[in-house]
Amino acid sequence: MASMKLGSKTDHGFHREGKTWHCTTGLPSDVTIEVEEMTFNLHKFPLLSRSGLLEKLIEELSNEEGSVSVLKLNDMPAGAKAFELVAKFCYGIKIEITSSNVVSLRCAAEYLRMTEDYGEGNLIVQAEAFLDEVFGSWTDSIKALEACEEVLPFAEEIHIVPRCIDSLAVKAFADPNVFNLPVAAQPDAQSKGDVILWNGISSSANKPQPVGEDWWFQDVSFLNLPLYKRLILAVESRGMKPETISASLIYYAKRYLPLLSRQSSSDHASNVNPGETISFPSETDQRVILEEIVTLLPNKKGVTSPKFLIMLLRTAMVLHASPSCRENLEKKAGAQLDQAVLVDLLIPNMGYSVETLYDIDCAQRMLDHFMSLNQDAALSTPPCIVEEGHFLGGPDTLQPLTMVASLVDGFLAEVAPDVNLKPSKFEALAATIPDYARPLDDGVYRAIDVYLKAHPWLNDTEREHLCRLMNCQKLSLEASTHAAQNERLPLRVIVQVLFFEQLRLRTSVSGWFYVSENLDNSQNPSGNLEYLKNGGSHQINSKGRAVGVDDMKERVSELEKECLTMKQELQKILKAKRSWKIFSKTFGFRRKLQPCNSEASCELKEPEASANGLQNHENGGMPQ
Repeated sequence: MASMKLGSKTDHGFHREGKTWHCTTGLPSDVTIEVEEMTFNLHKFPLLSRSGLLEKLIEELSNEEGSVSVLKLNDMPAGAKAFELVAKFCYGIKIEITSSNVVSLRCAAEYLRMTEDYGEGNLIVQAEAFLDEVFGSWTDSIKALEACEEVLPFAEEIHIVPRCIDSLAVKAFADPNVFNLPVAAQPDAQSKGDVILWNGISSSANKPQPVGEDWWFQDVSFLNLPLYKRLILAVESRGMKPETISASLIYYAKRYLPLLSRQSSSDHASNVNPGETISFPSETDQRVILEEIVTLLPNKKGVTSPKFLIMLLRTAMVLHASPSCRENLEKKAGAQLDQAVLVDLLIPNMGYSVETLYDIDCAQRMLDHFMSLNQDAALSTPPCIVEEGHFLGGPDTLQPLTMVASLVDGFLAEVAPDVNLKPSKFEALAATIPDYARPLDDGVYRAIDVYLKAHPWLNDTEREHLCRLMNCQKLSLEASTHAAQNERLPLRVIVQVLFFEQLRLRTSVSGWFYVSENLDNSQNPSGNLEYLKNGGSHQINSKGRAVGVDDMKERVSELEKECLTMKQELQKILKAKRSWKIFSKTFGFRRKLQPCNSEASCELKEPEASANGLQNHENGGMPQ
């Protein structure tokens, strides 16, 4: 730390008795100066020769009283501590100016008008010369800026604060290794990677340790909020990367917001030096800090993680931050919802009048904001689902929507067991995701199943409304099998699932035979003729052709078994619900499949009435 010594005399003539300072130089004191609770018994002449203000006040009092003058300096910057150094300077007694007291001395000298008109090398000139040296050092500039908090109005008036901030803003861009800037002290313990050679000397002791862009975070975190805010705005105006600014704000927030630190996966002690104790601000001050940090966060998307934004949002709810602050956080987090994970969305409801365990409304608002930013881009390239899990047209555009769809489905399944969750809120949240954003509807089906299990009192109409949220055509084979046996689902939905499974089965079989027929024609153009001549059976000489037919037979056998299982399940349901016999006639489920010949082609026949009913079906609905 830089320092400068002034004066040549010892301070034997100055001594303190309680709250009174005496100057015993052989002459009785003729002026008494009161600063705060301290009283200084001094002499007029040393003070008059250095201070324009004291000269004026002493002359005014001498004209009135004529003997001992008593002055009260109630507005003295930095109080009695600074005036003691000023008095010693006036008497020529040795004093030491450091980066910690130069600001208070400079402000006191300005207040007392200690200019060159009252003696060469007066205190203002001496303090300014030392400030120039202070501004050349990062550590000294930090200490000087911290000292400005005590005399902030005076330091602002003589432009010490902006000079300190400009000095720090310039140095924050510099590499401390290149410019030899001191950084925050590191623990004395040797790192685990060090290898002790002999006599306590480490092999890596002389190697320079790499310093990242966060080397200045800890030093500036000691500043109070107004000064820290001005420093952040200064480095931002000079072109500091938004990622670095956001990281500094996160560091500062975790230092002074204990609720935020408890939510963090890392221990709060990581932001505090070993052995250091920190007293957290009051709840009111914490609310002010949080609101200011939210306004300082960069607006650039992706700079601040949604995890931290939602942590801030939770803390804002606890501290009862302003509605505008919470709305700002919801929008910032909602814009990056595709980068969030399920645990981030599980925000506990605050207050005593809430119904649900988690804040569903907050999740809905964040989702609405995300959709408002991304739905237009997705609709500009409308997708077409061609196969399970695949999109045709604009996969990059739909990827964020697909990720959020999966996140919302997981969130719905997590909150579904809450008995106080109303169906309207559940439906509104699920319906916010467009149908094309879900490659498969297994996630929303799982959420609906959990909700129906936790709400057994729902009537058939309410259950059917919930089931409209999923598309039975987009259920995987595993989900379809589960749904076909799910007693909690309405019978209408179960029939839909079985119908589309039969349709999928027919399509799969048709596809296999279409491929087989093309293979026959390409490898043996006269194969059809030979087939007819031999009465439908012929010898196959090609080894590869035989293997292909065997694979096809095995696949057909599997599909037959699946179809038979579904038919049996449907018959059980129809026997239990005789009122639904009309569906068996409409779709022809009771018709037996034509037996498959292992040596001939196999065909699944579908009644015309069933096919006509399918043409009028939309999005998993039942044919009428």
